Amino acid sequence: MILSDRDIKKYLKNGKIKVEPLFPESIQPASIDLHLGKHFLVFRNDEHTSIDVKKPIDSMMEEVVISDKKPFVLHPGEFALGITYETVGVSKDMVGRLEGKSSLGRIGLIIHATAGYLDPGNKLKMTLELHNIANLPIVLYYKMPIAQMSFTPLSSEADTAYGSKKLNSKYFGATKPQASQYYKNFLKNNSWIDFK
Repeated sequence: MILSDRDIKKYLKNGKIKVEPLFPESIQPASIDLHLGKHFLVFRNDEHTSIDVKKPIDSMMEEVVISDKKPFVLHPGEFALGITYETVGVSKDMVGRLEGKSSLGRIGLIIHATAGYLDPGNKLKMTLELHNIANLPIVLYYKMPIAQMSFTPLSSEADTAYGSKKLNSKYFGATKPQASQYYKNFLKNNSWIDFK
């Protein structure tokens, strides 16, 4: 069940959903509009020939910061990590789903590849996995509406919220785009993989 605007307002009031700041007119019939933050990470493809998922990639990416006077240009085929302006959080009995805006999809802007899920108990600036599938560059502006967030109650409260120590949550409480931490799955102290 996805929350309607009526229930979104109720859940904002009781604190089960948090969106800070909440722009005027952001609440839509079944979602909340989110806006583009100023921090991006882009791949430095001049020095690297591949991405190895077993290795850290932080050094492969560089930060770009935009402002009211300096937009971000995403060229055809390019990929960048961005962040929402708002911090979004949900209680342990809720999840959130990040979705694109129809008008931006119609010009070829993909705002997330797979990371559109806000886990129970997490509160962060949502990561945007921006990809331009159009054949022309797309100019993106600081604080422009970029995505929408819908919310779904869980059947019951999660026993273990995202960010709990035993989960080894990689992106809990993020306030800037983070390069993939997937390589940590291959470290021997992670229980899901056993090389013996």
